[in-house]
Amino acid sequence: MPDTLIVNEIYRTISGEGITAGLPCTIVRLTGCNLRCKWCDTTYAYDEGQRQSLEEIISRVNHAGMKLSLITGGEPLLQPATPRLLEELCNAGHTVLLETNGSMDISGLDKRVIICMDVKCPGSCQADSLRWENLDYIKSQDEVKFVLTDRNDYEYARKIIQDANLIERCNVIF
Repeated sequence: MPDTLIVNEIYRTISGEGITAGLPCTIVRLTGCNLRCKWCDTTYAYDEGQRQSLEEIISRVNHAGMKLSLITGGEPLLQPATPRLLEELCNAGHTVLLETNGSMDISGLDKRVIICMDVKCPGSCQADSLRWENLDYIKSQDEVKFVLTDRNDYEYARKIIQDANLIERCNVIF
C-alpha cells in the first residue's frame, strides 16, 4: 500500500526543540521504530496507529493551519510512502522537517526537507545504528542532534562533530 502510512497521531503544538523551538507547528507522528533507545519517550509509537491515505494526512495537516510541519516517529523512514508525504507537503507550501534516527537512507529525500538527524550516543544503547553515509547528505539548513546522558556521550558527540566537520556544515544541537 504505497499511498498509505500508519499514523500514530497528528496534532498542533509549539515546537519544543532544535532550530524551530518556540514556533507553532503540526506534528505528524508515524508508527514504527527500528531502535530501542534506553531513554525513549515515545514507546507508544512503536506499534500504535491507524492506516491513513496520503491525501487524508495532507488534508489534516492543511486543516491544522500551520505552515511548519514536523514528521517524526519512531522512525518515519521505515514506511515506504514517507518520502512522497514529505514531497507533497513541500509542494503544498509547508516548511517540512523530518526527525530521523539516522539509521535509514536519506539520500533520495526532497532537498527542501529540513533533516533533523538524531545521532545516537553510547548512553542510548543504540550508538551502532547510524548510517554513517547519511552525514554526507546533511545540508546547511539541517540539524544534527546528540542526546547526552554523561561525559562519555559528550566526548563521543564531540569526536563525530569534529571528524564530520559538522559545525561548518549544519546546525548542531546538544
